[in-house]
Amino acid sequence: MSTLDYGILAPAWAATGAAELVDDNALLKAMLATEVALAEAQAELGVIPAGAAAAIRVAAVPARIDLAAIAAGVRETANPVVAFVEQLTAAVRSVDPSAAEYVHRGSTSQDILDTALMLLCAATLDRIANDLLACADGLAALAERHRDTPLAGRTLTQHAVPVTFGLKTATWLHLVLDVVDRVRRARAALPVSLGGAAGTLAAYHQYALDTTDPAGVTLRLPALVARRLGLAEPVFPWHGVRTPLADVAASLMVTTGALGKLAADVLVLTRTEIGEVAEEQAPGRGTSSAMPQKHNPVFSTLIATAARQLPPIALVLFGSMAVEDERSSGGWHAEWQPLRECLRIGAGAAANAASLAAALRVSPEAMAANLRLTRGAIVSERANVVLAPLLGKANAKRLLAEVTSAAERDGADLADLLTVALEQTGVAVPNVSGLFDPSGYTGMSGPLVDRALQRFESVQKEIT
Repeated sequence: MSTLDYGILAPAWAATGAAELVDDNALLKAMLATEVALAEAQAELGVIPAGAAAAIRVAAVPARIDLAAIAAGVRETANPVVAFVEQLTAAVRSVDPSAAEYVHRGSTSQDILDTALMLLCAATLDRIANDLLACADGLAALAERHRDTPLAGRTLTQHAVPVTFGLKTATWLHLVLDVVDRVRRARAALPVSLGGAAGTLAAYHQYALDTTDPAGVTLRLPALVARRLGLAEPVFPWHGVRTPLADVAASLMVTTGALGKLAADVLVLTRTEIGEVAEEQAPGRGTSSAMPQKHNPVFSTLIATAARQLPPIALVLFGSMAVEDERSSGGWHAEWQPLRECLRIGAGAAANAASLAAALRVSPEAMAANLRLTRGAIVSERANVVLAPLLGKANAKRLLAEVTSAAERDGADLADLLTVALEQTGVAVPNVSGLFDPSGYTGMSGPLVDRALQRFESVQKEIT
């Protein structure tokens, strides 16, 4: 019976390519790559024969390994590496019997599995960074196009003061660039795990005794393995120090949280009664099984799902930092599946965010119509600032409150009512109606958009 998981109940990452980055096949390839890198580094240092390393590379192919047998072995040994090493050794023996004894030389299960997990993190964080940059590219285009498009700013669900849609988009862009930076830093710091049975590298050192500099050879080994795998050299063995995984979890939590802000805003703005943005329509996308008129926001819904799902799963990785001894029982084991799911969810969120930003449809007409809903009240702050020196701060606020209430009650235009009220007080204010033009009270929205775009351009230059 097949045990494939296509993600039917995992909409946060289904069909985004995230699953393949961290599935059992990917883990197997990462463990094989780790064993090959270890053997080749030891051959370079003179610890094992070069021919043995070559045989290990030839034998270390997924087709020679039975994943089902490895899974069965987990119940026997509490980790997948023991059964994996047995199969790899047999595969090497079939290629070169004399090379079999050099497989996994001096290593321990945690060295191999932790390093393999770092390789999965590396591949996934690279994918996430690329998708985040694609998302940023789409957002930057929207911010530039709508730099000065007025929009109702909303606080505590209510109209507050005008902003621009460019500023709103630039805020999303700024968040995305923040997480690009965090993801890159987390990726660059991913370390190889080589500590041996209890973090002393004792077996590695023992096997190096026939070299001219056993201590130097042993201490150089992690760097050589790291170079081959594209990972960082660890300063110290980290079997019982789980900060590398906690750092990955933190970067993923910030990523899905930032993208969750983007999704939450889009979900509000796509409401039927607001209609200021909409996701691109495509055949079959956003349809309902019962209501033919529906065009549901899909990508933003999937991102919002990821933002809610990832934090409680990531907490397992933080909880696994408090472990006993040089290597723990249960704490290390508890990390594996939550890490995989966090990577899937984070990668899915980034992929869906890139799709969302590339095809978000904007309706300046709906934005203008919504700005008129309060009949000018959305710009009452500006009127208050203008009137305060003329009437006194308290009197200006009282007068505006009265005319705003009357405008709401009677459905009248606020500028007209204020003009009449000011005539009654004998205070002359030229062009009262101009005070209530939302496009004239967006503050520094435009220059702030420019700042975000300049930051994006700087990030692009770093890449190229």
